[in-house]
Amino acid sequence: MLLDHLRYAAFRRRMQWAIGWGLLLATLATAHAAEPVARPATEAAPRTILVMGDSLSAGYGMAASEGWVALLADGLAANHPDWRVVNASISGETTAGGSSRITAEVLRHRPAVVVIALGANDGLRGLPIREMRRNLARMIGASQHVGAEVLLIGMRMPPNLGSEYTRDFEALYRELADFFDVPLLPFLLEPIALERDAFQDDNLHPTPAAQARLRDHVWTALEPLLQR
Repeated sequence: MLLDHLRYAAFRRRMQWAIGWGLLLATLATAHAAEPVARPATEAAPRTILVMGDSLSAGYGMAASEGWVALLADGLAANHPDWRVVNASISGETTAGGSSRITAEVLRHRPAVVVIALGANDGLRGLPIREMRRNLARMIGASQHVGAEVLLIGMRMPPNLGSEYTRDFEALYRELADFFDVPLLPFLLEPIALERDAFQDDNLHPTPAAQARLRDHVWTALEPLLQR
């Protein structure tokens, strides 16, 4: 009976994702059909990496040029000029906000790669895991619909939120990565998580000095997608 219950629960989750994704694809298809057909370019335009994140990716507490996404863009401009970076990260963003913006962003920028680095604010507010899962699933589905590769970047929560919530929070990233067959970087802050000096006074946001390490950490998972 327990095995049957677990199988049913898994089936139900997949059906929920499929229904939500189907509705989103219908919206994307309608928007795509309404767009004018682009004229052929005489020279190939740079391919786009779209970053959808929160304050950790928006460069909170520092100049825009100091954040890890800006450093990534600088490195690509120097070594991979056929790529560009669009940072659509917003401080305070939740997965619900990202889900509401993803369709417009992927249709506007036509990215080849979408980096999704959201969930920290959901976790800090103790928002339901099921809603977070649905929101991230919609973002991945919309990105794949326009032909983009997706890099999902996870987050971890402190144990004071409760062991069950903390465990389920971390696990949902792996579930989504497996379900949609996308690469996962499990924890954005892994290189600096245990270093108090790497964080600003709020003990939440990394300092400018730590941004290059975050960029290098993301690059390990991002670089293979640029080769496809």
